[in-house]
Amino acid sequence: MTESKLNVILLRYTPNPEEMVAQAAKLCYSPASIQELEKQIGIKDQAGFIEKLTDMRHLSPVEHITFTFGVEGISRACSHQLVRHRLASYSQQSQRYVGQQGKKARGFHFIVPPSIEKIGKKQWFIEKMENVQKWYDEIVDALGEKGESSFEDARFLLPNAAETKIILTMNGRELIHFFRVRCCNRAQWEIRAMAIEMLRLVKKVSPHIFKDAGPGCVHDECPEGKMTCGRMDEVRKKFQSLV
Repeated sequence: MTESKLNVILLRYTPNPEEMVAQAAKLCYSPASIQELEKQIGIKDQAGFIEKLTDMRHLSPVEHITFTFGVEGISRACSHQLVRHRLASYSQQSQRYVGQQGKKARGFHFIVPPSIEKIGKKQWFIEKMENVQKWYDEIVDALGEKGESSFEDARFLLPNAAETKIILTMNGRELIHFFRVRCCNRAQWEIRAMAIEMLRLVKKVSPHIFKDAGPGCVHDECPEGKMTCGRMDEVRKKFQSLV
């Protein structure tokens, strides 16, 4: 058993994403053929046009680009929040099938919340995870002796702290929405850390589309109303300089 750490990788994305968005947007207003548009767009710097699109909130062309991430070192508690974002595709590691591979030698990995460490309970928490592993092994053996499907039912003992791995794909517009709600200080700490790292990665390959991406207060008033964290100036500085 080991404590897991967050790791986010940008696996794939639409080639030349800003050119693709520019072509889709300009098609709406141009009599030119698709081939002519492609040639015109390929030889021009699209930065100003892309920024104008995002300033106008004309985001339907941004749906034509996609980004695929590999994420590991997150808890099941985090993945349950992630899959609430429905305009996305997910492939998640199975506790049923992965549990059948060297279960006792390997054990399950888990996430320790920072608050647990902050109050001096990290070792206590780890010991509880070790107890869960013992209970898991015990029920696997007991079910197996009875000829039951042991792994799929033993996993009912595994906690929300259990680590999972997931590959996810979102289009550009859904990512902007995802960053708006999950980069916010009021988002749960784990999915917020994941969202910020995802934003950092897409900014490198598509800086103009995601120039203003981040929590809702970065370029507007805080959408949280009375529930605001009250640290808008600090948040704006952080995300405007995020690289």
